[in-house]
Amino acid sequence: MKIRELEIAGAWEITPQQHGDPRGMFMEWYRFDQLAAAVGHPLRLAQSNLSVSARGVVRGIHFADVPPGQAKYVTCVRGAVVDVVVDLRLHSPTFGRWASVRLDDVDRRAVYLSEGLGHGFCAMTDDATLAYLCSTTYNPTAEHGVHPLDPEIGVEWPVPTPQLSARDDAAPTLAQARADGLLPDYRQCREFVDRLDAGESPYPPLD
Repeated sequence: MKIRELEIAGAWEITPQQHGDPRGMFMEWYRFDQLAAAVGHPLRLAQSNLSVSARGVVRGIHFADVPPGQAKYVTCVRGAVVDVVVDLRLHSPTFGRWASVRLDDVDRRAVYLSEGLGHGFCAMTDDATLAYLCSTTYNPTAEHGVHPLDPEIGVEWPVPTPQLSARDDAAPTLAQARADGLLPDYRQCREFVDRLDAGESPYPPLD
């Protein structure tokens, strides 16, 4: 398993080692110990999600309030997507920048993004299926989005006419979200992650 940090601090690309023969293939798609060694702490597993999207669908850009935020470990188990991480942390050195990784059922890469980062993806095939592990459970009052087509962010989605949900199409621009006080603060995000690195548990208890 190879793990490399992307150009946005707090986001990593994970490439697993696949073992195949005429019978099929086996791999470890998630290893808590190797991920923890790279990012500084284990991923707390609170929820696992699965999404299926038609070709041309764009979902995101979604993020959660910090604390506690929501770290994610994302992989594509069928088809292909372009997965996008956006730095929405105010005062971050890379605020407003984005990075992308192709996730598919050939190379079977994964992306890990820490608390405070925005996440979105574009389905490149029909029935593109994402599986992702989350550090917190879904909390609709603490989860937000910014418009995926906001020109200030300028994500280069690989389809001419992205299909958006009503929720994503109504999401504010980055400037609007900033003016409304919705964006996470880089210092608070770093303090939260530093506590995780120190072995503390700043999360609310799992019921």
